[in-house]
Amino acid sequence: MISPALQQPQWPDRAALDAVRTRLEGLPPLVLAAECDQLKERLASVACGEAFLLQGGDCAETFAGTTAETIRGKFRTLLQMAVVLTYAASVPVVKVGRMAGQFGKPRSAVTEARDGLELPSYRGDAVNGLEFTAAARTPDPRRLLDAYHCSSATLNACRAFAGGGYADLREVHAWNQDFVAGSPAGQRYERLAEEIDRAIAFMHACGADPGEFRAVEFYSSHEALLLDYERALTRTDARSGCAYASSAHLLWIGERTRDPGGAHVEFARQVRNPVAVKIGPAVSAHDVLALIKALDPDGEPGRLTLITRMGAGRIRQALPPLAEAVAASGTAVVWVCDPMHGNTVETASGHKTRYFDDVLDEVTGFFEVHRALGTHPGGIHIEFTGDDVTECIGGGQHIAEADLRQRYETACDPRLNRSQSLDLAFRVADLYRSSSRP
Repeated sequence: MISPALQQPQWPDRAALDAVRTRLEGLPPLVLAAECDQLKERLASVACGEAFLLQGGDCAETFAGTTAETIRGKFRTLLQMAVVLTYAASVPVVKVGRMAGQFGKPRSAVTEARDGLELPSYRGDAVNGLEFTAAARTPDPRRLLDAYHCSSATLNACRAFAGGGYADLREVHAWNQDFVAGSPAGQRYERLAEEIDRAIAFMHACGADPGEFRAVEFYSSHEALLLDYERALTRTDARSGCAYASSAHLLWIGERTRDPGGAHVEFARQVRNPVAVKIGPAVSAHDVLALIKALDPDGEPGRLTLITRMGAGRIRQALPPLAEAVAASGTAVVWVCDPMHGNTVETASGHKTRYFDDVLDEVTGFFEVHRALGTHPGGIHIEFTGDDVTECIGGGQHIAEADLRQRYETACDPRLNRSQSLDLAFRVADLYRSSSRP
């Protein structure tokens, strides 16, 4: 028996919800089944150690943030990180945006109280508004249609950037050179940047100009949280007769909704997209194996990604028994590190933040564990923005706690800014090189 769906909005107008679902069912798919299959093939390469996954973007996208400038900033940052990681790892980097659908958020409390007023918690722009008023916080199913249209606009922009010359390798590398030259922390990365520069110059001198230099593959992902939305956008592929979630290429199930007998896992089990699951430090090997059995019973490489979110202080103890159990089962999963969610703290000023050093330490522990076990550290999953926000403490810019109020703009959790994201990419490049040495 399937358990009731957790973390779902309490829609006050069921007739309006039914009308929205009917409308969504008639709209074109946002992604195609063939694209999802292609991503699954790329992730199969990650699972066997022949590629690396870079997944990142906003904590919570907003409708107001669906602008060309904002989308371009996140896309550009993802590309810049990918160039560094591709060269350092000497394997392809699969680029998956946490974009074009991350409009719903799980919450630890149903309501929020301020100055004696209690209202529903903000659950993402697909459900209600961030403004603390009764009108804004009332769940409105019509927002699901807005989420669809904003996702479509974001995907269209990313596809244009990916194939329209904006993703040219030489241009992206020039952006990284600017970062190295101008960032307070950039000087430590000069050597790697110079190596990449020489490699590109050598290829150019040889007359090599493959299409991969001028365009990239880009895939979208978000948490499969709002089941009314996901079910309405599920389509049957005419080629295979199989069901695919058409809202994104890859969907993940969050820590709060990963019950193997729950409605979210049941939904993911029925679609043929590649899927992922977030797993925290309290998960047991038995739990992980139950998720594998539910979501990847045939052991299909590329089908299942396990995203660890342990926290810097627990990754080295919590991950080994899980990785050992999965390896013993013979299932080829993709192991990815989310170093953000396990390292959130609140400052005296009331800001939620993350320390860059904690983020880096968790990624370091992730690589150490997999190196010790002989398994593949398959990727990273981070929350970032292309803007110069001040939401996380530390990094090359030396953002301090007192700086948080300058540009604290997130709708939910703190994100790395562009400089901190590139700083992390260069650090991960060093880790990958070290973990690959005999």
